[in-house]
Amino acid sequence: MELREIQERVDAWIGRFAEGYFSPPIMILRLAEELGELSREVNHRFGPKPKKASEPEGSLAEELGDLLFVLVSFANALGIDLETAFLDVMAKYEARDAHRWTPKTPPGEEPSA
Repeated sequence: MELREIQERVDAWIGRFAEGYFSPPIMILRLAEELGELSREVNHRFGPKPKKASEPEGSLAEELGDLLFVLVSFANALGIDLETAFLDVMAKYEARDAHRWTPKTPPGEEPSA
């Protein structure tokens, strides 16, 4: 599914309700809430705070999906085309950070000195 299709699907779903999109400040709060839930799950799996035995196992995929849904909703509410935004950001990273990190050596080649 392409970003345009994702944005259209979210817009169609939200468009079914009279309330429509939340305001930008509420969207930021929703993003923070979903990021907090993802952070908690990551901390339980990889950090120093394991879940209690009574807590059910969460889903990183579901938490990322929730975050994506709210991010897409936010972009839609502001009229931002996420594909264009993503392509612009990738061009920025590809230019700015082209030599910032150590490239991987292709299999069978020796690392350059």
